[in-house]
Amino acid sequence: MLMNRAFTWPRLLGNSSGGIAYGGDYNPDQWPESVWPEDIRLMQQAGVNVVALGIFSWDRIQPAEDEWDFDWLDRIIAMLGCADISVDLASATASAPLWLYEKYPQMLSRDKFGHAINAGARQSWSASSPIFREYALELCRRLAERYGDNPTVTAWHVGNEYGWNNRHDYSDEALRAFRAWCECKYGSVEKLNEAWCSSFWSQEVRSFQEVLLPRHMGADAMVNPAQQLDFERFSNDALLDCYCAERDAIAAICPDKPITTNFMISTDQCAMDYAQWGAEVDFVSNDHYFHEGESHLDELLCSDSLVSSIARRHPWYLMEHSTSSVQWKPVNARKCHGELLRDALAHVAMGADAINFFQWRQSRGGAEAFHSAMLPHAGADTRLFRQVCETGEALKDLSEVAGTTVMPSRVGILFDAQSQWSTEIPTLPTTKLDHWHDVRDWYRSFLDAGLRADVVPLAHDWEQYDLLVLPTLFMLSDSAVRRLERYVRGGGAIVVGYATGIVNDAFQVSLGGYPGTGDGLLRTMLGVSGEEFNILGAVGTAEHVELSDGGMSRLWQTCLTRIDDDAETLAAYTGAGAREWELSGMPAIVAHQYGGGRTWYIGCDVRREDITRFICDQLAPQIGLELGDPRVVSIDRADDAHVFHCVFNRSGTDVELCLTGAPVLLARGSRGQDAVTLHANGVLIMQSPR
Repeated sequence: MLMNRAFTWPRLLGNSSGGIAYGGDYNPDQWPESVWPEDIRLMQQAGVNVVALGIFSWDRIQPAEDEWDFDWLDRIIAMLGCADISVDLASATASAPLWLYEKYPQMLSRDKFGHAINAGARQSWSASSPIFREYALELCRRLAERYGDNPTVTAWHVGNEYGWNNRHDYSDEALRAFRAWCECKYGSVEKLNEAWCSSFWSQEVRSFQEVLLPRHMGADAMVNPAQQLDFERFSNDALLDCYCAERDAIAAICPDKPITTNFMISTDQCAMDYAQWGAEVDFVSNDHYFHEGESHLDELLCSDSLVSSIARRHPWYLMEHSTSSVQWKPVNARKCHGELLRDALAHVAMGADAINFFQWRQSRGGAEAFHSAMLPHAGADTRLFRQVCETGEALKDLSEVAGTTVMPSRVGILFDAQSQWSTEIPTLPTTKLDHWHDVRDWYRSFLDAGLRADVVPLAHDWEQYDLLVLPTLFMLSDSAVRRLERYVRGGGAIVVGYATGIVNDAFQVSLGGYPGTGDGLLRTMLGVSGEEFNILGAVGTAEHVELSDGGMSRLWQTCLTRIDDDAETLAAYTGAGAREWELSGMPAIVAHQYGGGRTWYIGCDVRREDITRFICDQLAPQIGLELGDPRVVSIDRADDAHVFHCVFNRSGTDVELCLTGAPVLLARGSRGQDAVTLHANGVLIMQSPR
């Protein structure tokens, strides 16, 4: 289990001290000082009580190697403090100044082709560069010395979105660091060769100085997957080490203020092993940007569920989201009426006690000029700014929610960042696997059944759940399988999805049949054994395979050739596709009693509606789960005295809900005496005694 730093929440100033933090990134150095008083006046009008300051200001703070300029930062911090707006002060190390790159070009990271990641965007530096480390830590120390005792600065924001542009570095500095990392992990080249199966393709090394990075090897070359997976782990650890070094440099001078860095968790990105990173911050922070379309709310809730779990159910900090459209997608949709407020309140319902946007004032130039902001190009007399003010007022009214805990579900969906990395390796039975997307699909299927699940890191505690789901955990360590076995033997229930438990944490296949991890223990628990994977998609062949329970598979079928006598086949392959691929009658979904618990194996991909039906027909009756209204999602936050019931319309059409008599704190819909009609994007929040 991971050990966390003690949870410490940043305080707010003035009358906001016990409420929800509200604000965003503020970049006053990008504007003339004549604009600053208007910014602060409008911040107060919008209810802003916190800003993240100086995130990309290294060049302004240190315009030359021996020149420092803190005067402008002194002035804006003083102005914000007078307005009771607290500052989450950045280390400013996310983007190094151009003069530093010019003097030390060896500080640049490189891509797998050997090309320099040139300066001009963000994070062009190598995480393994001692030169970058030296200059970054000097900046951290100077900031801590100057502002450590400043009462307006209530938290530290180290770096920014680590790994956004330099997650993978193939420089010579990285090579030296990777060799040292491998030596620390394995201790001997014999153990490394065994873990990497280095005898294949004559890849055995005789010393750690022969260890290579998985650089470009040719257009059709295939990287050793164990080597690639270790490179992913090293890359994560190298960036985490950068964060920890900066954190410790600040904390040595300013030990009494909490320190964080912003993660990037949404279901289209989760680059780092954030369960590991979560143990190194004083409070968890995340940047989340919405998925336009019908999955908008569901995806937000799924991502937030993982963030809440990483935060160990402590309140967490939404460091960035958008008021409307962004500028980095091929098509950048704006938010519709009610979505700005709805999204903010959904984050609160899922445990966020800080709601912040990128950014305060929309940039007039640069790469993010068309990224929406709290104060848009058109100014304060706009629909968007009025929604920003409405959101600030709503969050102020919900101040009692701050500090409460999201009530857990009885169902946990397991997520593992390293297993996600494993599904991105190109030498698999198919390149169409995506562990995180399958987590999202299961999460949405539970919502479609009127239930809410929790997304939980595999490395965390999950034994308290009545049911666990393992979707496409392609890589599953033997120790994790043994832990799951103890859970099931003791009365727990698990659903194991297709492409789960295929390789162990050294990316090696256990022999004897699929799924093989745990030296066959996973097969024993499930009561099944498979010999091959049938992958659909070849031109001129059947595009899907039907299941006898009405389901349909479009990608992967594990060819189960043995099931135990005490196992029960719940669905088998049937129809024309099954005949073509010689799957007719072969088990597809199998249930099995094991010890005091129960397992289900789903040996193929199925549609979301098929998962929902399986939840309703199989899981809910067996586990005793009470199905709810799939048109809404209900989330409770509670403390010792009160429960705050948060209900969101996820249907896109009007939903009428009966009021229970509990005090209504907020309703966005048409309210009658005994009922409320939630329109699209509608929200209802009630409070009751616990």
